[in-house]
Amino acid sequence: MSALRTSPPRERADAARNRAAALDAAAELFARHGVEHVSMDAIAAAARVGKGTLFRRFGDKSGLAVALLDERERALQHEILYGPAPLGPGEPDDAPLPEERLRAFVDAYLDYALDHLDLVRMSETASPGARYRIGAYRFWHRHVALLIGSALPEADADADAHTVLAPLSAEHLRAVVAEEGADRVRRAAVTVVTALLASRR
Repeated sequence: MSALRTSPPRERADAARNRAAALDAAAELFARHGVEHVSMDAIAAAARVGKGTLFRRFGDKSGLAVALLDERERALQHEILYGPAPLGPGEPDDAPLPEERLRAFVDAYLDYALDHLDLVRMSETASPGARYRIGAYRFWHRHVALLIGSALPEADADADAHTVLAPLSAEHLRAVVAEEGADRVRRAAVTVVTALLASRR
């Protein structure tokens, strides 16, 4: 009986080690060669885990990208939920306006997306509509919709939130930043928020 009780923890520890090894290997290879040029075979070999283990744990390369982004996303989400104004709610006696928080979100999200553009793009384009199914997008969408609803109670907040998020997609950013520059793209994304809010008043 004691062997039966001790087996699962050993398996969980092995799985945790394999996961950490795979993520470390993927991060190193992605940084060195670019996400598109690294195969699952190469990641499995560098991590010293079986390819089957890699696929079972992450599904495919986009699953690895999502896992690598998880910690970075959670840090941004924490700032949004609990951090200082204007990105976060700030102090109750000095809370920012919803419009200020929307603009701060666009700015902070662009920092995050541009810093990890290849990984974000991989997670969003793994299959048709993948961007809208991942948990992170649902969080961003809900946050933006709540802020729009607070600023404009009569607005169609859910639809408008998709409009705000559309120019923040990694595929769009990759296509236009190289040509237009990050500063122009950032100004345009904030302008979308300003124009949308003005048009609904």
